[in-house]
Amino acid sequence: MRRLIVLMGLLTATPAWSAVERVEITERTVLADGATFGTVGTYEKIRGTAWVSLDPALPANARITDLGLAPKDDHGRVIFATDFLMLRPTNAGQRNGALFYDVNNRGGIAALGQANGRVPAHNDPTTLADTGNGFFFKRGFTLLWSAWTWDVQRGGPEDRPFILKPPVAKEKDGKPITGKVAYEFIVDKPAKTAGYVGMKGIPYPFASEGAPDAVLTERDAPEAPRHPIARADWTFVENPDGGLPVEVRLEAGFQTGKIYEVVVPSRDPYVVGVGLAGIRDLLSFFKTQPFAGQPPLDRALIFGISQSGRVIDTMLYNGWNRDEEGRPAFDGAYAQVPGAGKGSFNQRFGQATRHFSPLVEQIYYSDAFPFTTAPSTEPATGRSGSMLDGARALGPLPKMIFANTSAEYWNRSASLLHITPDGGADAAIDPSARIYLLAGSQHYVGRSHERRPFTACVNTTNHYPVERALIVALDNWVQGKGLPPDSAVPRLADGTLVPAEVYKAAFPKVPGLTPPLSPLTPPRLDFGPRYPQGIADTVPPARGARYPARVPATDADGNDRAGVRQVELEVPLGTHTGWNLRAPETGFAGYQGRFDGSFAPFARTEAERAAAHDPRPSLAERYPTRQDFLDKARAALGREVAAGFILADEVDGLVADQGALYDRILAHDPADSGCGYLYAN
Repeated sequence: MRRLIVLMGLLTATPAWSAVERVEITERTVLADGATFGTVGTYEKIRGTAWVSLDPALPANARITDLGLAPKDDHGRVIFATDFLMLRPTNAGQRNGALFYDVNNRGGIAALGQANGRVPAHNDPTTLADTGNGFFFKRGFTLLWSAWTWDVQRGGPEDRPFILKPPVAKEKDGKPITGKVAYEFIVDKPAKTAGYVGMKGIPYPFASEGAPDAVLTERDAPEAPRHPIARADWTFVENPDGGLPVEVRLEAGFQTGKIYEVVVPSRDPYVVGVGLAGIRDLLSFFKTQPFAGQPPLDRALIFGISQSGRVIDTMLYNGWNRDEEGRPAFDGAYAQVPGAGKGSFNQRFGQATRHFSPLVEQIYYSDAFPFTTAPSTEPATGRSGSMLDGARALGPLPKMIFANTSAEYWNRSASLLHITPDGGADAAIDPSARIYLLAGSQHYVGRSHERRPFTACVNTTNHYPVERALIVALDNWVQGKGLPPDSAVPRLADGTLVPAEVYKAAFPKVPGLTPPLSPLTPPRLDFGPRYPQGIADTVPPARGARYPARVPATDADGNDRAGVRQVELEVPLGTHTGWNLRAPETGFAGYQGRFDGSFAPFARTEAERAAAHDPRPSLAERYPTRQDFLDKARAALGREVAAGFILADEVDGLVADQGALYDRILAHDPADSGCGYLYAN
């Protein structure tokens, strides 16, 4: 039974008119039954609620869409509450002084799952098992999560997601604001009902009961013409939980190979931008104010994976790295696998869970100019700018890391971070930033034991050790204790970054692997004349010319030539790609999935290689003995340690992992098309 340390309802006062007006602690317990973590000792878990006050008249809040239309208190301020969770050393003297803020992903804790190797049950770290490998805890970090987005389904009754309830914008006369909202979706198998709200999403309230004026269309490709489906032939499915419907039903059935889109006249848009302002102000509060018996922290790092990384990009673009008084809210930022986009995090009727992919959701604000960290110019409009414009205008930039896998180069246009918008040249990288390609990796480390819904086994390259090393490097950089590794990205100038056509022509004829039709090449979208103010009048948007994304060049084995080449590529057991084709029965054959790459092992022997017509040398030809393979793997990992991309204390475990995979590949019958052999369990 967990020990309660303090009474519920403890209030922490803050100075008058501070952005965080007050904090209520609702739970305070020892973490993991008092387990100790190295020399740091025990940790405590604190849950609470912070009330944030925003002044619409301040320049720091000027970019928050519709903030002036939100309800205000007697002093003209907009007040909202955000729930938070903090894990910190019980003894303030043992903490390392860093606040590590993990931007939750669709309401869920993300950093512990990757850096610590354990996703806490019910989004509520409680047990020693929930702390995983102890990475953060042994180093004395103070960890923080809070609610910032609204459009997330709650999950099971025991789950504790972070979901914000932002204020609702109203017309100045108090009447509801209305507008059209578009929801795009596909199905992987024929079905009469389908979810239309995106991954874990929820919709906006309908402007009228049952939305009789909603429109459903279908089309064959992102740019294909839309064909309306009669309103009498489809309906919204009643939500058994009593909330807004999250599914639609089509009597004729939804089919694979079609993109469906529901456009619904809606009302009561949330002021979604307050979620990012709340992150800013909560970080500033913990940096400047004592809290629950401990002094302020020395520095703050913000970290986000995927969607959450794009939140960081959006905050930097808008200058929300500094609080209302101009003080840095965070000193270091790490966006992990964000691609080159931002997101619908500050738009009227914005849907935070939506983002571009090669196939669907290309109707939402996501991959839009500017992309680069240093100023660049868009030839089509003559506009110049950078994704750091807002932050740069307010003073010195934070230290920043942007890391993408090969999957983001294929599926999230990551090359636009470091090439000019016309695709013609490498772009400068701001000295305060580092950009890395985690070569031969997919969006997350693959774990699927089945090929479906793809044509190949997913990519198992483990880039989480690099993630951990870069977290340590960022914290040291912020403290002035050395520089992180130089940026490591493929470049146009040396031929390691190429158009997809060049990649496909050079890719070896690996049995079972065929490159996709195209990487994501983001379209320019026109939402109407008021979109600079965050208000879309053209829904769905009009499409313009595409940005010319590029992809990493391949070597003779089909592996990426440049970037951070981990042991899996330096001493390979097969081909690791950032793409994986959709299985034909799921529709859209030739398109790749949104997140997954492929892994195809080398043949075990030269005889097997010849029989399969595989152009890649076999394992037997590459590594005469198992020990030869292990020696080469250890040497490659030593080079990664020297370069700053692997922590020295992880080498033995990583060598063992590679040896175990080598053994499983040698023991696997290639006639077995399953993928379970790739995993120890």
